[in-house]
Amino acid sequence: MRPRKKNDFLTDVELELMTHLWELGRGSVRDVMGLLAPERPLAYTSAATILRIMEQKGFVRSDKQGKSLIYEPILAKDTYQAKTLRDLSDKLFDGTPASLVARLVDDTGMSEESLEEIRALLDRRLRDDPAE
Repeated sequence: MRPRKKNDFLTDVELELMTHLWELGRGSVRDVMGLLAPERPLAYTSAATILRIMEQKGFVRSDKQGKSLIYEPILAKDTYQAKTLRDLSDKLFDGTPASLVARLVDDTGMSEESLEEIRALLDRRLRDDPAE
């Protein structure tokens, strides 16, 4: 098998499996597949291959337990979210997070409740860390 190049981001299907693995904390291929929507057509062998690729990429690690491999995330969900948002901000918003937030707030038809929640988060951040 040829070595895979390291990729810093998950594909859509990898993210789908990783989201379930973050939810589980650790689990086998069957455990992860058990959280997929019933209408999600993914064969066991495909899920096993995807998890193995994610291990090669450095997103998960596995331990052999009996006949099964038990997978565990190496990267925390919030760390991956922050990394992905920084990349999105850099690529689409010229590295200006304010533009990303402005687009989100202006274009998605957010409820007043969501906008108030964002305001409270910003107020708390400014209050807790006034130097930034």
